Amino acid sequence: MSSAVRVAALQMRSGTDPDANLAAFEDLVRQAAGQGAKYVQSPEMTGALVRSREALLERVRPAGENPLVRRGADLAKELSIFIHIGSTAISLDGGKVANRAFLFGPDGTLIATYDKIHMFDVDLDKGESWRESATYAPGEQTVVAALPFARVGLAVCYDLRFPQLFRAQALAGAEVLTVPAAFTRQTGEAHWHVLARARAIENGAWLIAAAQGGLHEDGRETYGHSLIVDPWGRVAAEADHDEPAVVVADIDPVASAAARRKIPNLANARDFAVRQAAFGEATA
Repeated sequence: MSSAVRVAALQMRSGTDPDANLAAFEDLVRQAAGQGAKYVQSPEMTGALVRSREALLERVRPAGENPLVRRGADLAKELSIFIHIGSTAISLDGGKVANRAFLFGPDGTLIATYDKIHMFDVDLDKGESWRESATYAPGEQTVVAALPFARVGLAVCYDLRFPQLFRAQALAGAEVLTVPAAFTRQTGEAHWHVLARARAIENGAWLIAAAQGGLHEDGRETYGHSLIVDPWGRVAAEADHDEPAVVVADIDPVASAAARRKIPNLANARDFAVRQAAFGEATA
């Protein structure tokens, strides 16, 4: 009997209007469920992509008052599926915001949340600069959720560049890694596929990455190319563009165990020290 489950990654082009984004999210979720998906993941900042801190603070709500969060729970129950809101902005005390993921079960209950740990504070070419830490409070804990079909690790976007996060999840038993994202076009063209496939290969795990794509109302441009990658690093499904889409694949956690038997690097890892050496220094 097959242990495979159908999963979906939703590619969106979220704008500045939370109501419009909620409608787009619901439409794509229903499309995915109609294609047989039992787990559906949306991208980072599903609720709204708003670059201006002031404009974002006007739109954010606490988790209990957030319409996207409430609707995600309702849809999960109505459609009897797992819904993973890749992330949305949630207001916190002290004027900060959490970049928070939500995972709901088929009965509508909240299974887990995850606050993005690594802040995208970068200066790119062509004058593109981002300072997420000016608005967002970083999370402090990674999360592995035990679902009926697999153990699933939660991460968000820039986390993809920190392999130690995914290694910790794999060592905690995660067979599926998730990276809902809003990768910029500039960084996505250079690194998106390489990093996603590398994290899957390094950990012998499936990787599901729902992405934002296209030119957004706040002026940013994201790369799209939502991916589902197998534990051997092969792309099982992809939106080969930046338009809104539903990407579906059947994943089997057995493939994770098989990959780890072939390349048992999780078991073979060793602790080591780093010794600094310089030219002219005598060696023992």
